Amino acid sequence: MPATLRRQIGAAATGLLSCIIGDMRLAGLKTAFLETAKITGMIFMILIGAEFYSSFLALSQIPQTLAETVAGTGWPPLVILLIIVVLYIVLGCMMDGLAMMLVTIPVFLPVILQLDFGMAPEAVAVWFGILVLILIEVGQITPSIGLNVYVINSITKDVPMTETFKGIVPFFLSDLIRIAIIIAVPSTTTWLAGLT
Repeated sequence: MPATLRRQIGAAATGLLSCIIGDMRLAGLKTAFLETAKITGMIFMILIGAEFYSSFLALSQIPQTLAETVAGTGWPPLVILLIIVVLYIVLGCMMDGLAMMLVTIPVFLPVILQLDFGMAPEAVAVWFGILVLILIEVGQITPSIGLNVYVINSITKDVPMTETFKGIVPFFLSDLIRIAIIIAVPSTTTWLAGLT
């Protein structure tokens, strides 16, 4: 049986079960459609804003100018990368992941590609992309202001916020170690792709 057909059957069975034994009556269905429409609208507004932003950056040549300026400072590539890492963690505490990617990648990627990390530009782009994805997630669980921690705490109302933040500290520290490994040994992000 094709995977697409299996997914369709699974979705239909889930919908049927939710109508029979769940809370998906007409009112629940209406609420689900409205929430879906709100989220879809929000995502499309972000994408439309990102499209205008990208056009502005392309016309103004800001990323290229910034990349040339940063490359001309003479700072070691590692120092510039660490500044970008800190910026991503701080932004991750306040912004949605999709919005942050759409806003920052057009600015930071040209800067990174101008620096010498001892890899081909394609490998640098893959390495930086993976690093950015990890940094966005780390920013959203950063202690004291990470947005995802507040979301988790709102689900478990009987758990104090301090306990929730204590609970994420081991994950936060392990993520920092993972980021340090990826920065120190960039090949950890590209060796698997090189096997194909």
